[in-house]
Amino acid sequence: MSDPLTRRDFLRLAGVGAAAMAIPASLMAAVEGEKKPNVVYIVADDLGYGELGVQGCKQIPTPHIDSIAKNGIRFTNGYVSCPVCSPTRAGLITGRYQQRFGHEFNPGPPELAEDNFGLPLKEKTIADYMKELGYATGAVGKWHLGQTPDKMPLKRGFDEFFGFLGGAHPYNGGGMEGINTIRRGSDPVEEKEYLTEAFGRESVAFIEKHKNEPFFLYLPFNAVHGPLQESAKDKDLFPEITEQKRNIYAKMTKSMDDAVGAVLAKLRNLGLEENTLVVFHSDNGGPTKSTTSANGPLSGFKGDTLEGGIRIPFMMQWKGKLSAGKVYDKPVIALDILPTAVAVAGGKAASNVEGVNLLPYLQGKMASGPHDKLFWRFGDKWAVRVGDWKLVNNDGETHLFNLADDIGETNDLAAENPDKFSELDAAYKEWNARNIPPAWKGRKAVLQNAKQTGAKKAARNNKNN
Repeated sequence: MSDPLTRRDFLRLAGVGAAAMAIPASLMAAVEGEKKPNVVYIVADDLGYGELGVQGCKQIPTPHIDSIAKNGIRFTNGYVSCPVCSPTRAGLITGRYQQRFGHEFNPGPPELAEDNFGLPLKEKTIADYMKELGYATGAVGKWHLGQTPDKMPLKRGFDEFFGFLGGAHPYNGGGMEGINTIRRGSDPVEEKEYLTEAFGRESVAFIEKHKNEPFFLYLPFNAVHGPLQESAKDKDLFPEITEQKRNIYAKMTKSMDDAVGAVLAKLRNLGLEENTLVVFHSDNGGPTKSTTSANGPLSGFKGDTLEGGIRIPFMMQWKGKLSAGKVYDKPVIALDILPTAVAVAGGKAASNVEGVNLLPYLQGKMASGPHDKLFWRFGDKWAVRVGDWKLVNNDGETHLFNLADDIGETNDLAAENPDKFSELDAAYKEWNARNIPPAWKGRKAVLQNAKQTGAKKAARNNKNN
């Protein structure tokens, strides 16, 4: 087999000179036999801000996830666009604030989701972009962006899918559970392995399969979301953690770290580490009461527009292209991953994408921050961040905090800073004016829960009578 053409050979044979500079870099890369960089995008579920070793957790070792930060960049002001699962995914997969297209709430249990639930078909996904740029595209894990045939992953830019379509899913013995069954492609399959381990297995297989071509792997774990279930092989770990919930949660975190480690090891063993951008972050803050996932030193929890609901562990690695062990303290948001990945692939995101390509900022080519303002709306809860100032309505009242001095949002400065209050309030209203009402509010789930609650209450009354 002859050697691949060099750029000079290609230009000479094409009979062109300096004007050839207009030839797209992606075409020249193909001519020269260069492989475009891969992108691996990992999302944890309900992992709190303080629950990784690199984030200060001393109780649960997470060496593999920590290594992404040690070999790359850790964002101390990394955010998601919603404090709950499905809307965050709608934002990150489109690079747009999901309130622009009505994807504001979770749908409730899959069997109770409203008929129109899911990412609107007019929205272009990160997988659509990457596929157009010549990438093999795979999704492994929790989808939560639609469960009708036209909204499943294989219809949204992904060549391959292994995972489930809805929200919470059991980790052990997951099989045929109706809408929320484990699927390969669109077809239900029986999966007997602990689900986090299965997602690691499938991700490694995807990388092996596509090692000779550029690939985009989206790996949204359902770990460490409830239900609290441990892997059988880890049952004897962490005997020093005596609180039952926390003990199981620690094992679930360890399983996810092991799966991430398997993915990183596969890249390393195939010699792909320096040609792969790896991103890791959580989808929202931790629901401390249900799983013990903690958000310290932040205030609030999953479902809050306080920092504990929206500021999350966030890190990125690209060996040789991004500095190792760097801490980046300017605000970034998960919306930024789409335009960053598309830029890595040699493309450009559409003008309606609101995320920002982070590479020029992370490589020192731009000194300013990627965002001067960030916004959140989750029903009646909302927030806006401008610089270090944050205006937040999480409890029916509006508070003003300076996050540089008060990361825990304990000191309301609204009374002392009326001009700053008005500035942020005006910024939020201007942004919010371009949003649309929620397309659904999980009404079926709300009604079902109310019905069940009413039935339980009636039963108690009858017993007492």
